[in-house]
Amino acid sequence: MTGRFGRPRGSPVTLPPQSAGQRAGLPARLSRALRSVAGQVFVLQAVIVVLLITAATLALVYQARYDSERDARDRSLAAAEAFAHAPGLPQALKAPNPTTVLQPLAESARRASGVDFVSVMNTDGIRYTDARPRLIGRRATGDLSRAVRGQTFTEVFKGTPSDAVRAVAPVRDASGAVVGLVGTGIEIENVSTVVGKQLPLLLGAAAGALVLGTGGAALVSRRLRRQTRGLGEAEMTRRNEHHEAVLHAVREGVLIIDSDHRLILANDEARRLLALPPDAEGRGVGDLGLDPRTTSLLESGRVATDEVHLAGDRLLAVNVRPTKPYAGMPPGTVMTLRDTTELASLSGRAEVARGRLQLLYEAGVSIGTTLDVVRTAEELSEVAVPRFADFVTVELLEPVLHGEEPSAAGGAYTQMRRAAMSGIRTDQPLQPVGDVIRFVVPTAPMAAALDAGRAVLAADLNGAFGWRAQDHEGTRIALEYGLHSLISVPLQARGVVLGMANFWRADTPEAFDEEDLSFAEELGARAAVSIDNARRYTREHATAVALQRSLLPRVLPDLSAVDVAFRYLPAKAGVGGDWFDVIPLPGARVALVVGDVVGHGVHAAATMGRLRTAVHNFSTLDLPPDELLGHLDELIDRIDQIETGSGGQEGGGERGVTGATCLYAVYDPVSGRCTLASAGHPGPAVVHPDGRVDFPELPAGLPLGVGGMPFETAELWLAEGSRLALFTDGLLEDRDRDFDTGQALLREALAQPGRSPEQACADVLAALLFPAPSDDIALLVADTRRLEPDRIAEWEVPGDPSAVSRVRNAGSAQLVAWGLEEIAFTTELILSELVTNAIRYGNQPVRVRLLRDRSLICEVSDGSSTSPHLRYAATTDEGGRGLFLVAQYADRWGTRYTERGKVIWAEVPLTGGADPASTALDLDALEDLAW
Repeated sequence: MTGRFGRPRGSPVTLPPQSAGQRAGLPARLSRALRSVAGQVFVLQAVIVVLLITAATLALVYQARYDSERDARDRSLAAAEAFAHAPGLPQALKAPNPTTVLQPLAESARRASGVDFVSVMNTDGIRYTDARPRLIGRRATGDLSRAVRGQTFTEVFKGTPSDAVRAVAPVRDASGAVVGLVGTGIEIENVSTVVGKQLPLLLGAAAGALVLGTGGAALVSRRLRRQTRGLGEAEMTRRNEHHEAVLHAVREGVLIIDSDHRLILANDEARRLLALPPDAEGRGVGDLGLDPRTTSLLESGRVATDEVHLAGDRLLAVNVRPTKPYAGMPPGTVMTLRDTTELASLSGRAEVARGRLQLLYEAGVSIGTTLDVVRTAEELSEVAVPRFADFVTVELLEPVLHGEEPSAAGGAYTQMRRAAMSGIRTDQPLQPVGDVIRFVVPTAPMAAALDAGRAVLAADLNGAFGWRAQDHEGTRIALEYGLHSLISVPLQARGVVLGMANFWRADTPEAFDEEDLSFAEELGARAAVSIDNARRYTREHATAVALQRSLLPRVLPDLSAVDVAFRYLPAKAGVGGDWFDVIPLPGARVALVVGDVVGHGVHAAATMGRLRTAVHNFSTLDLPPDELLGHLDELIDRIDQIETGSGGQEGGGERGVTGATCLYAVYDPVSGRCTLASAGHPGPAVVHPDGRVDFPELPAGLPLGVGGMPFETAELWLAEGSRLALFTDGLLEDRDRDFDTGQALLREALAQPGRSPEQACADVLAALLFPAPSDDIALLVADTRRLEPDRIAEWEVPGDPSAVSRVRNAGSAQLVAWGLEEIAFTTELILSELVTNAIRYGNQPVRVRLLRDRSLICEVSDGSSTSPHLRYAATTDEGGRGLFLVAQYADRWGTRYTERGKVIWAEVPLTGGADPASTALDLDALEDLAW
């Protein structure tokens, strides 16, 4: 192959010597280049560039001269003003020989200011100083009268000794009179030198600009030559005619509309597709007889891409784009048309398939967002309206609604309960949600679908006689309403029927077809899996809730120490392990407990029950809060070792209890002291009688089961009428709220005075409860009470055994004062035994305290930690029956240890004591009985 120069491609270029003919042809080629559009543009641009650069260069030269002269004026004026106002200059002018003083100063000022001369003169113009010493003593030339009159001025001076830009300033004495003149200046020769130094730079810049401008013109000309192919006007005209011929020959319609919405150009295909009249060009688009929608599109000027428009019996794919303004002309519009009639049906089916796939995807995302059976059914009904059906109803079996396993026994498939319904309108004729839907006619679409285990299509409900026979009146109303087509889909998961979905059409004119049937079946299958998951979760949730509620206290004890109210709410997403308790303790005290087991489900609920039982058992030992939590921590550690297979056991991989928290508080109504210990649990809120709310800081403790660190206690003294609020962290924090924000809301809710504990619980939940809490909530509100002083009696007991009778008599007298003579004998017997043994076997100090509460509490304390034990004495034993008698006459008795000893207590009911007259026991003799 040969290239454009007639040589093989890739071969080196060899230029032969130019002949005379060739040399003569060069001017011809240059002439043709200049006659082309690109050549003419290049020449015009080159001339304009030369003119512009020349003008700019001259302007810069004159500007540089002007700037230099102005700079000389400014420097001269500044130097003259500065020297004229120099301190001591008026005195120096009055000296006998001013030149001797001022000449050195003037020279120094001249060198510092950069001027050519500094002349100090008297008012007659006689110089005292000058850069040229020969001029000293001579009169300065030029008009100095303005300076003599006190005016500073600058001028371009021409004369002797040289032309200069000079400034003259008056020198004034203290009275303001002009006593001399100061003249400074720069010679014109030096000003011109500055401009001369800049001239090469200006000329170089002009030359560079000329090169750049000419080069830019050449680039533009080259680009234009490439666009025009080096053609002249005639050649371009012929090419335009060729383009016109091609435009009218293409099989795609083209319309060009100007800014006035008039047709400028329409090719042959556009005329054929739109049936345009012969004189269409130049007419407005509204006069072309187009489809109104097409006319509106052209007049609006908006952009369109592959919009489908009608043109008679044809479907046209229309594209509209605006044109750019050209040569001052406003923008117009270009429309292209494509005949897509034959592709319409095929693309329509593809679009329907794509829409179905999109709907199935959205169904997978939208159905099953919650683990609620009814809500999942509602999501199924909502996702299919209106893109697939006009109305959707979902019916579920009764066991499914309650989370139970569905069964076909007993005719369970003959009736269901309507769980959800959605539609394009609300005035539908179908049975509402909650109604029982019966399937009594086997040939009805619903019954047939359940029997076959697959979707059934009733394309025309007018011919569905089984459906009409099921409910004559209801189906008549439905047909009159406009329902005309139905698909019934059984909802099945794991081979078990859960319910049914019915898809209805009323406003949509097209009936369901076989393709719709398969789509509805796929949609129902996906929804059935989500409904079954929700059902199984509902069952597990109900089981966990039932287990948890059975393990939590149902009724709180009625106590004198506190007035208590509580709230417990399981999480919506799954039952957790929050728990609380109120435990009566000896001595009218009470233990308030709140705990939290990390996790959800049956395991967390069972763990909570085990912890609550353990706390009850440990509380019977009457341990301090820190010791009780320590024993609970050891117990959980042992349980974890057994259940997780550690500690030498063959484990089964069970989950342990680690992760539980607990707050244990003991309140004493006699002293008002509240002792607390925390195992990783938030501390309580304390509401003081004046309404102030505090959150006391407790010693930080690790959660139960972690081990390694002892627990510490904190003590609070509560005034009568104080309120304690114990809670779990689910009350305060959630995904959208942190702990500190919740604590501030709790403080605000508890600060409202004059409310009972029940009202306080209700107000706290109203202020802090989340719409769908993600964790359990346990709240315990306790109003503290104090035991009145007149219900307390105390005595110090000396170490003498003879003091027993005195204590017994004092106790009997106190019971008479309280009106409890009925139990005096029983109380005296118990006091005798407890005080006798405290004196005999214990250490000082020994104290006796009687508390009149719901029962009479007898407490004897001593400084010994010896633990008493109940035993059965033999008939030959002389002692050992003391505690046995106490246990027989008291309702309850026990021992609790203090920091410095122990307390043995016994509770006696306020009524039903032994009759002293019928008792043959000698209380004094009983004092000799040993423990």
